[in-house]
Amino acid sequence: MINALAILLVFQLMGEFLSHFLRLPIPGPVVGMALLFVALSVSSALTERLRETAQTILQHLSLLFVPAGVGVMLHAQRVLDEWLAISVALVASTLLTIAVTAFTIRTVAHWMGVRNNEDRA
Repeated sequence: MINALAILLVFQLMGEFLSHFLRLPIPGPVVGMALLFVALSVSSALTERLRETAQTILQHLSLLFVPAGVGVMLHAQRVLDEWLAISVALVASTLLTIAVTAFTIRTVAHWMGVRNNEDRA
């Protein structure tokens, strides 16, 4: 398990290095995760080596929400004071995300030549 964790940390370190060295606008852990994805796609031995550790980490994934919950409780008064701005930001960002997703899907479908049901009628 320690070896598997070391492998995961090495991929994160490589991502951090590449992100910093190449001045990418993408966070290092995301670059490292992409590198890990490529490595796992190529090597089935690496997949088997990381399987047990990855499953253990996923079983305890809910623990990652504890710091966020503590942060909300710590700043509960601030959340109450700024509830309107938070609500507007949540609704606006949700609507923007839906619109951008719809636009992206339509654009990719157009590029791929996929027709929607309205065009078929």
